[in-house]
Amino acid sequence: MKLAVCIITYKRPNGLMRVLKGIGAQRFSDQRPDIRVVVVDNDETGSAGATCDAVRPDFAWALECSIEPRRGIPFARNTAIARAGDDVDYVAFIDDDEVPDPNWLDELLRVMKQYQADVVAGPVVPHFMEEPPAWVVKGKFYDRQRWPTGEVLDRAFTGNILFRREVFAGMGVLFDERMSLTGSSDSHFLQRVHRAGFRIVWADQALATEWVPPSRVGTRWILRRSFRVGTTTAFIMFDLHSMVKGRALVLASGCYHFFFGTVFLGVGWIRGRAGLVKSLREFCYGAGMLLGLLGTRYQEYRRTHGS
Repeated sequence: MKLAVCIITYKRPNGLMRVLKGIGAQRFSDQRPDIRVVVVDNDETGSAGATCDAVRPDFAWALECSIEPRRGIPFARNTAIARAGDDVDYVAFIDDDEVPDPNWLDELLRVMKQYQADVVAGPVVPHFMEEPPAWVVKGKFYDRQRWPTGEVLDRAFTGNILFRREVFAGMGVLFDERMSLTGSSDSHFLQRVHRAGFRIVWADQALATEWVPPSRVGTRWILRRSFRVGTTTAFIMFDLHSMVKGRALVLASGCYHFFFGTVFLGVGWIRGRAGLVKSLREFCYGAGMLLGLLGTRYQEYRRTHGS
């Protein structure tokens, strides 16, 4: 069994070191796969090379590092798939600000086999690098949705995921390079994967932990992220549906979130800071969708949050 673990990175040497150490510590209860780790550096100066060179002498697996000079997440993801090669059975992705549990890959592979899946996704939980404000914890702003193991999904994200290699061959166009700095190219791709008939399944014990720096904690980041997701959701709806249906869906959903965000702003303060920010987040998401209807694209990934 051959497996490629892909990591795309951009100027996060500490995060890259952590995730590589986590991959090096993987344990397997059954068949031990032949693993190749593929690092794609989106920094044209090749800054990730030094980290890979430092890890390689004692690393448990084959490790290669290449440069994708075109700035943008989908460019780097597509390069990672190409570098993984056609001779592997599976391709996993994990982000450069995450650390996998020791049984991460073993659990992804187990669920892949048990549920006859084409894609298996797992949870990402936050680890704050500094103690967050109490209202952030209370509002669960960094908690992501989870499902029971075996749940069939219609979308997923690449922060913690395993693909059968055949999925990429069956899709033709992979990660959409029009979304180079906006984010959500993974959501877009995996919705297309689902629509193409591939089976996406959840593995709730295949855990990865995201290290959250102080620069990504607080009201400003939460609201900007919500606005950005609103604009990219609009783009995805346009792309996956006819012009008329796509615009109708965006208009209806945008108005819904914008209206309820506005209504609850008046009472959000009663629930404290967390309640107020939740109302503002709903408002920003709706505003992002409606402005996305007009072609607005917020390029969140022009800035990188180091870790």
